[in-house]
Amino acid sequence: MTRTVKPLPDHGTYARANGSRGYRAPCTCEPCITTRRRYKKHDRASRQLGRPGHVDATQARERLLQLNQATGWNDLAVAFGGSAANLRAIAFGRQTRIKRTTHNRIMQLKAAPSGGQYVDAAGAARRLQALQAIGHTTYTIAEASNVGRSLLVPILDGRPQVRRNVAERIKTAYTALSKTPGSATRSINRAIHNGWAPPAAWDDDTLDDPNAHPEWTGYCGTDRGWWTHRRQNLPMCARCEQAHARWYAERADLDPQARNQEMFRARAEASQREADLAHDARELFRYGVGIDQAAARLGVTRQHLQQALKRHPAEAVAA
Repeated sequence: MTRTVKPLPDHGTYARANGSRGYRAPCTCEPCITTRRRYKKHDRASRQLGRPGHVDATQARERLLQLNQATGWNDLAVAFGGSAANLRAIAFGRQTRIKRTTHNRIMQLKAAPSGGQYVDAAGAARRLQALQAIGHTTYTIAEASNVGRSLLVPILDGRPQVRRNVAERIKTAYTALSKTPGSATRSINRAIHNGWAPPAAWDDDTLDDPNAHPEWTGYCGTDRGWWTHRRQNLPMCARCEQAHARWYAERADLDPQARNQEMFRARAEASQREADLAHDARELFRYGVGIDQAAARLGVTRQHLQQALKRHPAEAVAA
């Protein structure tokens, strides 16, 4: 193996004048001696004026960690004009004091999104789960996203972070595949078993928000949502489960007969609201509004609206 020899710095530069301990002795030519003297004189003057050549690295460390949230170390190193290892040493506290010039250069760096940067995997995982819920296999998704299946499976299994370029490829595959259901029963059963929400339960604007929740019914988080889950045979979401538990706890003091009457009333009310929803949707259809636009106007998901229309046919509503 041929070893690449790093070229010597030019004469008259501080790097050549100062040398490198253990690798290269200081140069004693006239330009290098002049440069070294000038540097030391400037260093002494800066110290006397209260501007030491080395400063505490805390501010630079905070800046680097902030930049690293959007930009990978290698990209930061290119913008900085140094090594990624050196920047990581500063960022992770292994280097507590740095040159003032280094500090100034770090503070002037700008963030720039890079494909190699790690980001939260919530959005990527939700997209993969949603595609599985409508019957797409990991092999199909891998082909559409140009991401190896060996990378997709750990994301499905809960890996907390993923590289930005992988997340972007998964997003592209989701846009292409979410409009057409697949035919893999095994994927659908896995999604049902794990309670994974389909694309219709997600708003594209909230998929990447770790605090967002899928909207299965249009009323998730309420007792009405719980009944909608039951009537439409949808996997029960945690928010509706909790809402129904609260509803039941609030009526724990009632005798069983009275509690059952309230439960039947809540179920009937949910059913009636669903019939009203189907009626309102058909009114919108008469004016040429599509099902996606109708669902948006009525504040429900497309899936919920479709189920309401199936459960309450036009003839039954008219009757």
